[in-house]
Amino acid sequence: MDYGIRTNLGQVLQQLLQVLFVGMTIGMMRNVVPALAETEFGVPRGSFMLLVAFVVAFGFVKGAMNFVAGRLAERLGRRRVLLVGWLVALPIPLVVYFATSWSWIVLATILLGVNQGLTWSMTQTAKLDITRADQRGLVIGLNEFAGYVGVAIAGVVTGYAASLLGPREGLLWFGAVVIGLATLLAWLGVKETLPWAHAEVKRHAAAPLEQAFRPRYPTGVSAQPSTREMFALMSWRDRRMAALCQAGMVEKFVDALVWAFWPLYLHQQGVSLPGIGWIVGVYGFTWGGAQLVTGRLSDRVGRHHLNAWGMWLCGAGVALLPLGHGSAWWSASAAIAGLGMAMLYPNLSAAVADIAHPSWRASAIGIYRFWRDLGYGIGALGLGAAAALGGRIESAFWFVAVAMLLSGAVLYHWGEETHPRLNPAN
Repeated sequence: MDYGIRTNLGQVLQQLLQVLFVGMTIGMMRNVVPALAETEFGVPRGSFMLLVAFVVAFGFVKGAMNFVAGRLAERLGRRRVLLVGWLVALPIPLVVYFATSWSWIVLATILLGVNQGLTWSMTQTAKLDITRADQRGLVIGLNEFAGYVGVAIAGVVTGYAASLLGPREGLLWFGAVVIGLATLLAWLGVKETLPWAHAEVKRHAAAPLEQAFRPRYPTGVSAQPSTREMFALMSWRDRRMAALCQAGMVEKFVDALVWAFWPLYLHQQGVSLPGIGWIVGVYGFTWGGAQLVTGRLSDRVGRHHLNAWGMWLCGAGVALLPLGHGSAWWSASAAIAGLGMAMLYPNLSAAVADIAHPSWRASAIGIYRFWRDLGYGIGALGLGAAAALGGRIESAFWFVAVAMLLSGAVLYHWGEETHPRLNPAN
């Protein structure tokens, strides 16, 4: 079988379109819903822990589904898991439309967590199946570019739709069109890529051990590791994988903050719904667009330093946002945070893929994504508690900024360069 972006361009584009829809699906819940939690869905003012409940639910569910998706993909195939993810998403717009309390929104985000865990994992895994090892940074950069541009587009469009049609009607029609079209295209246009992964395993087994640029795979791993063995390897037994997993978890604290508290903070500062969509959109557009550069850059200069410095720059952007006032300041702070996220986000995943054997790569990515997206839940609890204890929403910003600083330091000291050309196995 042939590998490479150009060789498999049709399927790469299909998968990029899928992840654009995946991003738009989560994006429709990230502007209007938090900003109008009090007036539309009955969340009392100052109830920070209740407000973050839907992000907590999303994080724990998505994290678990990432873990499940990786294992299922190696048994059932990538395409079937993708389709199941879209079928689960179909009721989400109706649940939001008919919501009579905040518990309905929590239910919608539980369904969203299942959808995102299954679909986003599969778009990434499928593209890694059909492309070359020296394209991993670029491939994941393209994947996350499409996804987070989708998040940003949805935030802007739903802001206008809510202003024109009303919040419920706007989300209903936007969600129905996006999810319905994504399901149809997944059924008609996406091919199964598991055979490419199987062929890579055979090719790797036949390759001589002394080949140049051999990846630094973890040692002592069985050919077909069990779920328990894989979880231990990724979570603590291999220090490099553990460093990547903890960094992935903590960087989601930023996204939990952006989702739950940025719209609320800006709404309290008097910014309109379309204005909130644009300011938060700067974060998403910068994050998404810059990944076209940072993913490819890591294929040339390596992942490790981009990852560590990305953690620190993103944390700085978070800390800057509440220190000033006005759309220009808030947008600049959002852009700094988005640039830092673009440096780290595709390259943490690429680092995992670098040192994960093709026979268990989908499981490794699934477990990494389990820990990463668990950060939504853990981070939301932490920032909710910080805001409640501090008595003001700004306390959540300081909590996240400090967490990013410390996690970046752990990653820098525990991790290493994983690119096989720059740091090959002996």
